[in-house]
Amino acid sequence: MGSIVAVLKLIAGQVKKFEAPYVTAVANDADPYRVLVSCILSLRTKDNITTQAAKRLFQAADSPARLQALRLSTVRQLIYPVGFYRRKARVIRNITARLIREYGGRVPRARDELLSFKGVGRKTANLVLGLCFKIPAICVDTHVHRIVNRLGWVDTHHPYKTEIALEGLVPQHYWIKLNNILVLFGQHMCVPISPYCGRCKVNYFCKKKGVSKCR
Repeated sequence: MGSIVAVLKLIAGQVKKFEAPYVTAVANDADPYRVLVSCILSLRTKDNITTQAAKRLFQAADSPARLQALRLSTVRQLIYPVGFYRRKARVIRNITARLIREYGGRVPRARDELLSFKGVGRKTANLVLGLCFKIPAICVDTHVHRIVNRLGWVDTHHPYKTEIALEGLVPQHYWIKLNNILVLFGQHMCVPISPYCGRCKVNYFCKKKGVSKCR
C-alpha cells in the first residue's frame, strides 16, 4: 500500500496548484463564526456557489449580532441558490441566536458543544476545531470517505467509522490538513466516476476499490 505519509505527500504535491475550497480559505481570517456558517452553506453545494453565497451573506452581516438582525427571508435570499437554502437559513439563524444567548456571540471550541447545535455534525465540528482552533481533528466528508476507501486504507461504510479508523492510521500532525488535501484531490483527480488514474502519482499505491473505469 505504501507509506500513508508518503502517499499523502504525493497527493499534496499534485493538488497544490488548485485553489483551496472556500471554507479552508475563509479560515485564514481566523474567524470561527465565518468558518462555521460557511461549512453549513457548503453542505451538498458546489464550492463556487458556496463562495458567492457566503460573500453575499457576510457582506450584509459579518457577525452573529448583525446576522440575527436580518429577517429570515433576507437570509434566504442572500444564500440562494445553495442546496436546501430554506433549511440552512433557519439553521444559521438558530445557531446565531444561541451563540448570542449562551456564548456571548463566540463559537465554542469543544466538539461536544459544537455538536449540540442543531445542524452541526461531526464534519462541521471537526473542521471548525482544526481550522480555527488548531485542535487536531479529522474532517471526513464525501471526498475523504471515498478516497481513503478507494486507496484501501480503510474498509468502512460510514464517515464516523472512517474518522475513527483514520485516527489510528494517520499521524496527528496531518489530521487538520488531511481534509483540504483530499477534497482537492477528490474534486480534480480522484473524482467519483472514472477517476484520472492514468496521470495520478499514487496510481501504483491505490487498490482502486469500487472503481470500474479509469481515465
